[in-house]
Amino acid sequence: MTGELRVIPLRGIPELDEGDDLAALLVDAAVRSGGFEQNDVLVVAQKAVSKVEGRVVDLSEIEPSPEALELAADQDPRRTEVILRESREILRTRAPLVIAETRHGFVCASAGVDASNAKGPDTLVLLPLDPDASARRLRDQVREAAGIDLGVIVSDSFGRAWRRGTTDVALGVSGTAAILDLTGERDSKGYTLHATEIAVADEIAGAAQLVMGKTDGIPAAIVRGLSPAAGDGRGSDLVMPRERDLFR
Repeated sequence: MTGELRVIPLRGIPELDEGDDLAALLVDAAVRSGGFEQNDVLVVAQKAVSKVEGRVVDLSEIEPSPEALELAADQDPRRTEVILRESREILRTRAPLVIAETRHGFVCASAGVDASNAKGPDTLVLLPLDPDASARRLRDQVREAAGIDLGVIVSDSFGRAWRRGTTDVALGVSGTAAILDLTGERDSKGYTLHATEIAVADEIAGAAQLVMGKTDGIPAAIVRGLSPAAGDGRGSDLVMPRERDLFR
């Protein structure tokens, strides 16, 4: 898809609150970095999106259930209660660790509930209700404000089975490809590929994370040089269908 990439961090975005104009803040940050260009993909951290959408929980308002009290071990059972509420299904537990399927179909630790980069010591940030809708909305707002049509990815850090560490993946996608299907293509030796799909939106999200960091307060980045970047992918395209899931 590309010969060379450039990844540009968008600095200077303040702490976000519900109702803030995230698109305007991103456009301003992009202008300070030289502006957007055609075929750019804008990657925005899930927490930034969740905060402006009001997906923040105050633990003082949470009453833990008996199940949460049992699973919490030595952790705050109110946090475990929030995880249970955000889960469609609990897949594995090793108290206090919970691996869950979210309402979106994502399989991840703690149903995506996270205290890092939250609003305070007694607050948690939840995943957006509909990450694809969030990406579409942000794309429309940026296009209106900046006069350029971009791809937008809403990203988050996920762990992976059998691999240590986390990497960023695409939760929501708009205006760019989510999966590059190479089925039927031939490799450099002439071999026909039969079942090769590249999670290109996840790769873009991972590239952006290299400049955004986890502790640097940089909630967004531009990935430049993808050609073509346009597409009609969705983050939901990347969710493994249950009937193809060999590991449950």
